[in-house]
Amino acid sequence: MKKSTTALMPKLQSAGMFVIAGLIANDVIAGPDINFGEDKFLQVGLGFRAAYTSASNGAVDGKSRSSDFDVYSTRIYTNAQLSKVIKGTLNFEGTHGAESSTGGSKFGENFKVYEAIAQFEFAPEFNLWAGRMLTPSDRSNLDGPYYLSSWLYPGLVAQYPSQLAGRDTGVTAWGKLIDQHIIYSFGAFEGHNNFKSASSQDDNLLYAGRLQYDFWGQGMTPAYYTASTFYGKDYFSVGFATQYQKNGVGSMNVKGDYLAYNFDMLLEKDIGIGVLDVEAGLYKFDTDNKSDVSTGLLISKPSETENVGGINQGKAYLFSSALLIPHQIAWGMVQPYFRYQKFDRDSTVGDGGVLSLNVLSSVAKQFDYGIHYVIDGHNARLSVTYTKNEFSNADNQNKVTLGVQYQF
Repeated sequence: MKKSTTALMPKLQSAGMFVIAGLIANDVIAGPDINFGEDKFLQVGLGFRAAYTSASNGAVDGKSRSSDFDVYSTRIYTNAQLSKVIKGTLNFEGTHGAESSTGGSKFGENFKVYEAIAQFEFAPEFNLWAGRMLTPSDRSNLDGPYYLSSWLYPGLVAQYPSQLAGRDTGVTAWGKLIDQHIIYSFGAFEGHNNFKSASSQDDNLLYAGRLQYDFWGQGMTPAYYTASTFYGKDYFSVGFATQYQKNGVGSMNVKGDYLAYNFDMLLEKDIGIGVLDVEAGLYKFDTDNKSDVSTGLLISKPSETENVGGINQGKAYLFSSALLIPHQIAWGMVQPYFRYQKFDRDSTVGDGGVLSLNVLSSVAKQFDYGIHYVIDGHNARLSVTYTKNEFSNADNQNKVTLGVQYQF
């Protein structure tokens, strides 16, 4: 008699649920407690992503196929609790890889604080966080690279601005209502282009908000964060996010208000032959038809965390699907997946090349075809991905990525 999908993977599912539900902040693994008295403890965790990539025209000569090993991300997670109300998170990242924001030229160089949060958690319905944290935004950004259902971060469509790895410095109020079906998060942050000669040199804040409704599986993620697969747990969720900043885009000469929003959904369901995972997202980025400042034209160069330049106007689309096959193969299970991204970039106007450039409309697409070998949920996973990029204004590209992800 054939066993059900759920019966075949209790260990995998429970491991994944423990990791996700045990998070205090996104990407923070709830490791062993170091206790300091009643309701006082410290937890430490580690994260690691590395890959081999072979990309068309990716070699140093610009025409040969590349062959590269790369450490995408190394992270140290820490969180602490002083009482049931007062908590804190301090996370570090320090590699030069494809997903790292630290910019070091050597492995382990330039470890930086990418997340530092003072957390005042009064009740499930209302909590207040202050510091550098993920801004309320789309599902992909709130997943982070470690909790996606695919290997590569969807950077073609997930283009909300940030200081570092999707984070910005500010304050967020969040809570869960109606038996945790509704998750809200709203905040004010330092924002984009608050830099000399950029559009917001008069120091305007960025305002961000997200509203999410979980039909099934509510309460499985911490705070206002998300994951794009739960490895076997029925889940259905829809969300809406938006961000706004006055004079958030452009140069001091030609500037525009920044308004972005997106709708996203995630469905995960055991359909008998396996666990089906479907995710979709629609995005709109509006810059008042203005081109963003070009950091290469600025006299003073912004640091890696100053959140300057790089915003494009346009519409974006995301669709992904994965199927976790309910058959144990050695240590884990196989999960093939597909993901599609498209960005329709609008024409925008600069200031004549003084600090920003005129930009022509263009279309970019990305197709990812991959297979995960899932050993321990998001904690231990091997991936093989073929990626094809199509551009209306450049040569098409492709690459093969062999990835490994580990968390403790």
